[in-house]
Amino acid sequence: MLSILRRRAAAGGSDAVLLSERLRKSCAAAMMRFQGYTTAAKEMTVREALNSVLDEEMSADPRVFLMGEEVGEYQGAYKVSKGLLQKFGPERVVDTPITEAGFTGIGVGAAYYGLRPVVEFMTFNFAMQAIDHIINSAAKTNYMSAGNISVPIVFRGPNGAAAGVGAQHSHCYAAWYGSCPGLKVLVPYSSEDARGLLKAAIRDPDPVVFLENELMYGERFPVSAEALDSSFCLPIGKAKIEREGKDVTITAFSKMVGLSLEAAEILAKEGISAEVINLRSIRPLDRSTINASVRKTNRLVTVEEGFPQHGVGAEIGMSIVEDSFGYLDAPIERITGADVPMPYAANLERMALPQIEDIVRAAKRVCYRSVPMAATA
Repeated sequence: MLSILRRRAAAGGSDAVLLSERLRKSCAAAMMRFQGYTTAAKEMTVREALNSVLDEEMSADPRVFLMGEEVGEYQGAYKVSKGLLQKFGPERVVDTPITEAGFTGIGVGAAYYGLRPVVEFMTFNFAMQAIDHIINSAAKTNYMSAGNISVPIVFRGPNGAAAGVGAQHSHCYAAWYGSCPGLKVLVPYSSEDARGLLKAAIRDPDPVVFLENELMYGERFPVSAEALDSSFCLPIGKAKIEREGKDVTITAFSKMVGLSLEAAEILAKEGISAEVINLRSIRPLDRSTINASVRKTNRLVTVEEGFPQHGVGAEIGMSIVEDSFGYLDAPIERITGADVPMPYAANLERMALPQIEDIVRAAKRVCYRSVPMAATA
């Protein structure tokens, strides 16, 4: 049908424009059904979503400013800050020296005095240089000042593995920051997540660690008309059920949500209905949504890029054991990165990261649908 419409539209004539419009709407509607979205005004990359939020929030609030390495003249290492220097000038889009400890400390000090800095790290691996300011200067100050000092600051940048960048540029810090009281930790997956969660982070009175993913910046997602409104904001601490199911719950965040949705498609063809939860927030963690899902499906698979020990999946699993143990019909399965520093070689890197087939196998195991080892011999 679509190929017929294309040929007729290309041929011209009085109805060419109408046919072309029908084609565009048909494609958009099909994409929305596939993605599980109800209404979408347009498509937007995650990069464009983040850029639009920075633009809107800096326009709405003169206290908001952006600082980091190459955010200005170079338009950002990943072009997230494209056009902002030209619009807001060097006082609000601040190129910094290569000294994470220095500019992070400046940002925290600015937040003490009522400004709302957005500090960009070229990668969260480099934030290790500034972790004293993130934890001791930002996360603990509100408590240590008896609530007299707020620290409205956002630390944002790519987190986790990219591709072929080695161990020192591939670390997932979700569990690290998620363990620290005083921080809020957000992990967007889609463009709508990026818009709603970054707005919430910038407007929040407390320090927020905003973990993006380098490989997701160029991904396109439908964005609803509601999400395009400048007042749109997602609640911190609330997960999203990306796909409903009844046989097994799969929790994931960031890039792993996409892999989990693909795994759910494969499982559906084999008669297993998987419910996929996009966590969106690591701290606070939406325990009620996760527990409610597990009480329905009676099975849980957690997915993350980080290391297995003391990971996000371990915390989720313990939450289920504490609150919903009696509902479980199978042991909890955790899919994580390998317990090794990230290899550089492409074949080893793939082995060190969760893959779609890992999620499928885990879901089959908890549903007692896996092939017995003896049968494969």
